[in-house]
Amino acid sequence: MEWLTLLDGAPLVAQANRLTGRNWPRLAGSDVIGPLLDAAEEAGVSVGFLGGSYLIQRLLSRRLTITRPKLIIAGMWSPERATLANHNDSLELARTIREAGPHLLVVGLGKPRQELWMAKYGVETGANVLLAFGAVVDFLAGAMMRAPAWASGNGLEWAWRLALEPRRLARRYLLDDPPSLLQLRRHSSVIQTGVSDLVPRQPAAPLLTGIPDGKFVPDGEPADVVVYVVTYNSEPAIHTLMASLRREARSLRLRVIVADNDSTDGTLHSLSKYPDAYALSTGGNLGYATGINAAHRVSGQASSVLVLNPDLEVLPGSIAALYRRLVTSDAGLVVPQLLESDGSTSMSLRREPTVATAFGDAFLGSKFPTRPGWLAETDYALESYQNAHRIEWATGAAIMVRADLAERIGDWDEQFFLYSEEVDYFKRAREAGETAWYEPLAQMVHHGGGSGTSTELNALLAVNRVRYVRKYHDARYATWFRNGVALTELLRFYKPTRLSIFRTIMDEASWESLPGPTATEHMVRVLEAFPVGTVIIPAHNEAAVIGRTLACLAPVLGTGRVEVIVACNGCDDDTAAIARTFTGVVVLEVETASKVAALNAADKTASHWPRLYLDADISMSPTTLRMVFSRLGKGDVLAARPSFRYDDCSASWPVRAFYRARRRISSTHEALWGAGAYALTEQGHVRFAEFPAVTADDLFVDQQFGWNEKAVLHTPPVIVVTPRNVKGLMAVLRRNYRGKAELGRLAAPEPSGAAPSQTAHHTLKALLSSVRSPASAIDALCYAGFAVAARLRRGRVGAAGPTAWERDDSSRDGTGKR
Repeated sequence: MEWLTLLDGAPLVAQANRLTGRNWPRLAGSDVIGPLLDAAEEAGVSVGFLGGSYLIQRLLSRRLTITRPKLIIAGMWSPERATLANHNDSLELARTIREAGPHLLVVGLGKPRQELWMAKYGVETGANVLLAFGAVVDFLAGAMMRAPAWASGNGLEWAWRLALEPRRLARRYLLDDPPSLLQLRRHSSVIQTGVSDLVPRQPAAPLLTGIPDGKFVPDGEPADVVVYVVTYNSEPAIHTLMASLRREARSLRLRVIVADNDSTDGTLHSLSKYPDAYALSTGGNLGYATGINAAHRVSGQASSVLVLNPDLEVLPGSIAALYRRLVTSDAGLVVPQLLESDGSTSMSLRREPTVATAFGDAFLGSKFPTRPGWLAETDYALESYQNAHRIEWATGAAIMVRADLAERIGDWDEQFFLYSEEVDYFKRAREAGETAWYEPLAQMVHHGGGSGTSTELNALLAVNRVRYVRKYHDARYATWFRNGVALTELLRFYKPTRLSIFRTIMDEASWESLPGPTATEHMVRVLEAFPVGTVIIPAHNEAAVIGRTLACLAPVLGTGRVEVIVACNGCDDDTAAIARTFTGVVVLEVETASKVAALNAADKTASHWPRLYLDADISMSPTTLRMVFSRLGKGDVLAARPSFRYDDCSASWPVRAFYRARRRISSTHEALWGAGAYALTEQGHVRFAEFPAVTADDLFVDQQFGWNEKAVLHTPPVIVVTPRNVKGLMAVLRRNYRGKAELGRLAAPEPSGAAPSQTAHHTLKALLSSVRSPASAIDALCYAGFAVAARLRRGRVGAAGPTAWERDDSSRDGTGKR
């Protein structure tokens, strides 16, 4: 088929005028259908109509008989949506149309269903010309009035139609179209080539080459895809998955890593039959996210990451189809079509959980699948599973991620032992400015049973949905969402176990008894032969948080291989007293309220290298500390920091918008500053004799090293709690910009190979490039507004040199909790 696209909307016309400097007419299908039918009647060309209800078609037939008595009507077809979504039924419909023999087929199935159906089955209809004319059947039948000339002439026909059909068109015009218009403005251009080249072509996918005998790529060699499989008592299913991966490895280079969560059956023994797959034990039943993170730390070099459930069967060519979609589109993540064991389509596509979807699902369940999307978390529309398109998220049985994006997003959130970890991962990808795609050319059979099923697991599924919403929304919103989830179970009390799940949701004290990690053995392995080093914690009036920070390090203190120094500077609270309650912690008391004075005093006392400098309100796990010290012990870099994640769940909307925008700026993920933790080797510390009298010590350290001398490590993230209110955010930003100004006055030469210092111009450029949608544009405006205000006010803070302690206290409270 060849396609001709009409400029049928005011935005298209406006963009065409802007690009070409000419005035183009708006031409919609409803404008040309009359002249086309007149010409068909005169020339004896047969016409068919596909779409519209049976009643509309009867009205159309009666009206055409009166207005165009000589028009040859080959037939009218009014298929159900289920027919259009079913491949075999659609082929049968196309054959029926072919037998009727229309030369001209008017297709009015609605956007984008009509274009998708035509692209797949249009040739089978045998029609010479197919017209995707949407509501034109309703217009011809007289069932719907066209917009008056003043409305269409001023680009307001959409508003007219929205007023007539608000329930059907509100999502398209108010939610779906604005991001599309933004993409149109950003990415359309005039192509100065011949007519044959007017259709833009996607770049060719890289040539995929596998290993003929289906062997997996060993560690140390580059791979197209590295596959992570997390197992737990998965012996019955693992052979089917591994055999299907072996077949896929003949067409592209696969590396397979299996992270086993302490299986008690023969899973690991079964994996021994695949010696070219790397199997590792996580050290306990630590959860799905923890298993993925463990696999990622030994992933090696690859272009993409594919996370698979152990109870899947990958159908031939599916991984290659996912990979092609990843490299030929704007996709950061891609998911396949999941099939049930009987071959039916699994309803795996999802929308972001909201209060509206929770109550919609509670009252309607899977009934009324065509209800508005904002009332259903699951996408029940069958046609959604027939074509590739952008999605919000999908069930986590199979997800392919670009390798660079996986590094940028960081660890899967391990607070979700099972369920909701994929919702969180997709959310963080969207916040990073990336898009997720569904690719139906990739198919995998989900046989089920990978994690088993029980009342406790079903309760955990419901509870983790609430935990996820609490992570990103305020307490009032999360309470309403929990009520909606609980109502789902209560309204189905007549089904076994549902009343028990309802009680669990409402009784938060029982949540701790739900399935969770058994990590004793894991911690023993983490602490075994722990690398030597020093942790230095500067603390000024940190009584509210220092106990929590040291409690996280207590297991490491017990090894006797790590010294922890708390340098209390200018404290007039109980910080020092609390720190002394931890056995093995060295407490210094510096009279001056200066962070750099505390750092320098601790350096003179410390005896071990490497040294990690940790803010007093940052909690770090033993696993993270071990990974930082181990990496610096290799000697290939002089400085490093762990991954970090912003916790803004208690923040006001403007603050959350600011940090959403910051997440999308690449420098946030590439420098040593921002995590509240960085580490140096002894050789790295030689770059400066002592910390200078500046506010931004982490930025100062970052500027001492070139990109090849420092590393941002893929570790379990430390959590950086953001300010809760605008006042706290402004305090942080003023301090940050003052620190940058102080470093500018130092005028220290940058090391060879160092990245240029970030300027307002670089930040603005990165901020603009992060805008992908109206929502991200609003976030960027918030970021810019706060940045400008903080820059203007940084000089009004008085004598706020390094001895003045200006910080955000809104993220600290008297309980020591975040």
